Amino acid sequence: MTETLFAFDKGNYRECQSAYRGEKNQEYYLGDYTIEAGSVIDVRAEKKAVGSCSIIHLRSKTRLSFRRTWAHIREDATDVTVLWFVKSGRMSISHQCGHSEVEAGHFAITKSMTPFYIQCQPDEQLQHEVLHVIVPTHVFRRFVPHEVNAGFTITGRDREFALAERLLVEVFEDTGTLSEHTAQLLLDSALSVVADVVNNSVNSRPVRQSLPDLRLQEALRYIDVHLSDPHLTITMVAEASDISPRYLSFLLKQNGTPFSELLWDKRMEIASRWLSSSAPGEISIAQVAFQVGFKSPAHFSRMFKRVFKKGPREFRAACQANALQLECNGFSASSNTLQ
Repeated sequence: MTETLFAFDKGNYRECQSAYRGEKNQEYYLGDYTIEAGSVIDVRAEKKAVGSCSIIHLRSKTRLSFRRTWAHIREDATDVTVLWFVKSGRMSISHQCGHSEVEAGHFAITKSMTPFYIQCQPDEQLQHEVLHVIVPTHVFRRFVPHEVNAGFTITGRDREFALAERLLVEVFEDTGTLSEHTAQLLLDSALSVVADVVNNSVNSRPVRQSLPDLRLQEALRYIDVHLSDPHLTITMVAEASDISPRYLSFLLKQNGTPFSELLWDKRMEIASRWLSSSAPGEISIAQVAFQVGFKSPAHFSRMFKRVFKKGPREFRAACQANALQLECNGFSASSNTLQ
């Protein structure tokens, strides 16, 4: 079933910045969201979750804008790729590679780990409508393995994109007749169709990267692979990347995160995901601690509580309680529907 992510009118549009990510402040990603004042304000977003992805139908009768900066990325490193199907109105996207204009019938891609600025403009009938799919980047890379330019666009409603959009609409508008497995298959099929066009597009050829960028990527890959090593140091990473520790430190700081901060952030992020998706009987706190590179569970617990304001056990229990509540709410909603 779909759910209302947000709805803004003249009475509450000034609250959009604090409400656009939904009730739990988890949808989308951090940025500066603005709704322009006007004689008519009617902005509404409906969401359908499918696995780890979300299909969102956005309609607006006024101009919208959204800005994602490096400061937002450092504070909220949500890594998703967003596929935009523009149905009416237009979008202007400013990004590191330049500027893109996306008209009705066109398709675009934005990435949350790259700064950008979007303006959404209604047409002459005061209609702006987009269907967009939020896909975790690691999932999108299964379909498009190489890097796609920021602000990537394709003009014209090609047959392939029209087909992909129809599949997405079928999933979005389904009232519960499709099983979760079938909905996921349809979504994957739509992503496969999009990927086939993107992979064959001249504009999607891999971005030429500078030597410093390549060195930084090598270092980040090495850190990801060896994150569970409690003895991991900047010297080890630098040697594996064929550069000096001093130069690696410079590259990391230029990218916004010093080595020690990057290391602990990654470890805490992985630990939190592990704890939120597992039961105590599946993996212990000590096992999580060792798997993410801590020498002692006690040290891990202290660091975890410093970041998340809760110890690992308390954090896991809260996540399980939230998941149970969502399941109960879903069961209750289903029961009401059947009555």
